[in-house]
Amino acid sequence: MQRTQVAIIGAGPAGLLLGALLHKAGIANQVLELHSSDEVLARMRAGILEPGTAALIDELGLGGAMRRDALIHAGIAISFGGQRHRLDLQGLSGQSVLVYGQNELTRDLMSARAAAGLPTHFQTEQLSLHDFDGERPYLRYQRLGQSHELACDFIAGCDGFHGIARASVPTRAYRCFERGYPFGWLGVLADATPPHEELVYAQHERGFALCSMRGRSRVRCYLQCSLSDKVEQWSDGRFWDELHARLDPATAAALRPAPSLEKSIMPLRSYVAEPLRFGRLFLAGDAGHLVPPTGAKGMNLAAADARDLAQAFIDHYRGQGESALARYSEQALRRVWRAERFSWGMTRLLHHFPDHNGFDQRIQQAELEHLFSSRAAQTVLAEGYVGQSLN
Repeated sequence: MQRTQVAIIGAGPAGLLLGALLHKAGIANQVLELHSSDEVLARMRAGILEPGTAALIDELGLGGAMRRDALIHAGIAISFGGQRHRLDLQGLSGQSVLVYGQNELTRDLMSARAAAGLPTHFQTEQLSLHDFDGERPYLRYQRLGQSHELACDFIAGCDGFHGIARASVPTRAYRCFERGYPFGWLGVLADATPPHEELVYAQHERGFALCSMRGRSRVRCYLQCSLSDKVEQWSDGRFWDELHARLDPATAAALRPAPSLEKSIMPLRSYVAEPLRFGRLFLAGDAGHLVPPTGAKGMNLAAADARDLAQAFIDHYRGQGESALARYSEQALRRVWRAERFSWGMTRLLHHFPDHNGFDQRIQQAELEHLFSSRAAQTVLAEGYVGQSLN
């Protein structure tokens, strides 16, 4: 049987950041991932890094590519009523965000882990968790036709909402808090010049839209769509026509359609599991909570979880014992619920809900108008967006 101090399930940002932080502190760890590295890198996910997340990556000495290739955004735009309005993040909060794709960050972390010779086991099969409610947890798995056992002090479940970590916990041991949304996001990745130098969020009676980017010549755009829609129903032409219809005239005029490189539909969900600790098993990132992507919080929450969990393990091994571990769940959940509130608020503000009547629509318009007539309201949103008020 192999042995390590911390066994990490999942080679996404949460798991890889946790592994890097533990390695820096001299704590042995191994990462196990169900999928291949190519499959992990192919996931089209978030692209906004808060200042705290970027600082964490710099602290690890892994920010070279990020600082070279990321775009610095000092504001965002919100389009409604046929006009584009700018929210000055830098002026209101004193901070900016970075546009840097999750797959790029994951590639950086994978490369650094490989260069350091740290064990990462991709394409693991039949993974199971054992005795995490006792003193000697271990994992069983198969890889390349061989059976393996890995003993450890702790298990970190960083394997996402559908992963094995939370599924291994008896449902009676935790509470679920969940809200589903009656729509999804249809996303398209394409090689095209972004129509605006900053992200454009659009509120429209036909539904929400977002023009984001993954660089100066690649866009990632989204449309609110029905949960019953299929990707096959949305040709490239239909997507770009609908996006043009939901944008303000200035942004729409600058948007140039291009063939899609990737197209997918994702449902929106708010979800929190409480607690995030079960004996010697700890959950981090999407394994423990989900936010709708409207607030750009998912990857940043995962990074903050990794930071806090790493510190709990470090403090434990430095002699603080159980008290260090006991703090993690409460500390993380306080931050998670603040981010849930912010993401829910952004989603409610910008989307068209099928059950909205005329009153609801007028209230939504009044909220948007209030936002851009009140510096105090803008400051609250800006501080939430850059993560300043959520930690």
